Formats: sequence, structure tokens, C-alpha cells
Amino acid sequence: MQETIKPPVEERYKEELEALRGTDTGRVPENWKMSPKAVRTFILGTPKPIEYNGKEYKIEKKYFGNDALVERCIVTLAGNRGLMLVGEPGTAKTMLSELLSAAISGVSTNTIQGTAGTTEDMIKYSWNYALLLAKGPSREALVPSPLYVGMERGILTRFEEITRTPAEIQDSLISVLSDKVLNVPELGDDGFLFARQGFNVIGTANTRDKGVNEMSSALKRRFNFETVMPVREASMEKQIILNEVAKLADENNIKMEADEDVAELLASTYHELREGVSSMGHRIDKPVSVMSTAEAVSVYYQTMLTGYYYGDSRMSVDCLVQNLVGAVSKENKEDLEKVKGYFNTVIKDKSAKEGGLWKEYYEARKWLK
Repeated sequence: MQETIKPPVEERYKEELEALRGTDTGRVPENWKMSPKAVRTFILGTPKPIEYNGKEYKIEKKYFGNDALVERCIVTLAGNRGLMLVGEPGTAKTMLSELLSAAISGVSTNTIQGTAGTTEDMIKYSWNYALLLAKGPSREALVPSPLYVGMERGILTRFEEITRTPAEIQDSLISVLSDKVLNVPELGDDGFLFARQGFNVIGTANTRDKGVNEMSSALKRRFNFETVMPVREASMEKQIILNEVAKLADENNIKMEADEDVAELLASTYHELREGVSSMGHRIDKPVSVMSTAEAVSVYYQTMLTGYYYGDSRMSVDCLVQNLVGAVSKENKEDLEKVKGYFNTVIKDKSAKEGGLWKEYYEARKWLK
């Protein structure tokens, strides 16, 4: 069978999850696959390998951010309120929700993707109209959507980009989150679906979407909000780039080692442009475009692919700058001038001071056009 491009989290980390479940001694909430302690270990990793069935398993750190935030998210999901992850685009909100769902429910794909075209049917249920006409309203004719599936099976339902969804559609969640019951009027007295233990909702929303379809205060009260902040350290950003690119390369059978020096250079660029100040104390005009870690991973991986297929399996700094231009200027062409200013001050000084790769990077500014 052909391998998938991006296997779900529960498949990618299948062995880790099995080992954690097999060695879990913590208190497990009803219908969870493992205890909150084991969920935390799965997401944040552990320095010592765990032994299971005579084999050692190293549980790697998968989320690089606020450890306390992860703990609060897990506790929220063990309660009766939904979890809402908010923050800038590219801050790993989706990845965190996938990791939580895979560890807690064993499935991360029970997902609603919020868009301007999302309807209530896509959230709750719809009908197989051939069966509906032939047999009338029945459970057999009902087509369950992610919220229905989550309630019926007692698993988590992920709602991505909730503020992209029309406000009246968002509010269809209010009664479900409050009473944990979904009414299907067409089924009459048998049309009440009561959520099983383990059901909850994880939503994500970008702060840049604020005001697009603002959540009602009634819906907000049904969620605990956690703000996922951008990475604050360039060294951590470099590690995330290397980790994520290694996964992408492995999934796509790219036999090429990541270049740590290039990753450090790119992480420094994204970190300084996002923060508006360089490590040498220069003030920088911050681009309007989102300078997210996820975008940095994409820029690095595109550069790696170019080196793998067109070059000699080496990272080209010229290619890196070309990909950087595309990423930065996609939302606002004026941002390119800010990046040029960054190169003509910060990168110029680093080139003179450190030489080597920084000099090569500075010389590649010719592609900033």
C-alpha cells in the first residue's frame, strides 16, 4: 500500500503511544487512552527512555513552548469546558491540538475545518438523501459529522480556524458544550444524542482573524482560552526548524542531512525580524507579514528540496534568500524594503564581524528585488 504524504500523529508516533499506555500508572479519566501525566510526557518528552516489552523507547519533545500551558490544556480537557488555543498564525496551535487528540483519544483526524463556507451540517450531521427518501428519517440515513462522532464515541473534536466560520454557525456549539446533548428533531423521541465521557472540543483561532467573525460572549464562556505565544529564543527556533525539517525529509524520502549553520542563520533572521531588534542591539522595522516559525520551516525545507533535486545535496544561501523573499512579500510588498534594510544593517555588521556564512548571506542580498 502506498505510504501517505503526512501520516496522522497517532500513526507517526504509534510505538511511543503504545509504550506510554503500557507503562502508564497514573489516574486515567473516563474513556481516555492514557493518564494526564502520560499525555504530558508524550508531548513534552522525557530525558530517560522508557522500557516496554523488553525494548527502550525515547519519548522526544514534540512541542517547544510553554510547558505549563500544555499542562493547563490537558487539565481543561479532563473537565467540562472546551479548550480554545489562540495566537499568531504559525505558532503550532494545530500541532498541539493534534498531539493532544492523538494521546487522549487515539485519533487526531476528527476535525472540523472552519471556513466562510462552513455550515451547521458540516459540524453536526447531514442526511443520505437516497436512504432518507426510501426509509424516512432514521439513524441509518443520518450521516454523522465530526461533532456527532465525538459525542457518540467519547473522543475529542477539533475545530480549526473557528473565527473563519460565520457567527451563527459558531453558536451551534453553545448548547452542545453546555448540556453535552445534541438534538436531531427528525428522529423524534429517539433524536437525543448524549455525549459519552471523554468528549470535548479543542478550537483554534488566529489573533489576526480577530473581528472577522468574532465569537459571541456566550460561546467564549464555554471555553478556557490559552494563548500560544511565538518562540522567544532563536536557539529554540533553530531546534524546531531542524526537528520539523527532519520529519518532512523522512516522510518524503529525502536523503539529505540538514545544515545546522543555515538553520541558525534562518532562525536568527526570523527571530530578529519578528521581535524588531537584533542580537547586536539594532532597532529593526518589523514586517507586517507573519514571521512565524512554521514559515521558517517552509523556507528551509524548500531550500533543502532545491539542493537535493537540483544541486549537490548542499544548502544554497542564494536559494534561501530567494525563498525568504517569497515568504515575506506574499502579504505586503512593502515588507521587502524592511528586509532589505535588515540586510543592509544587521546582516552587513554580522558579515563584517563573523565572516563565513554570514558574509555569503549578505552577498545574497542581490535577490532581494
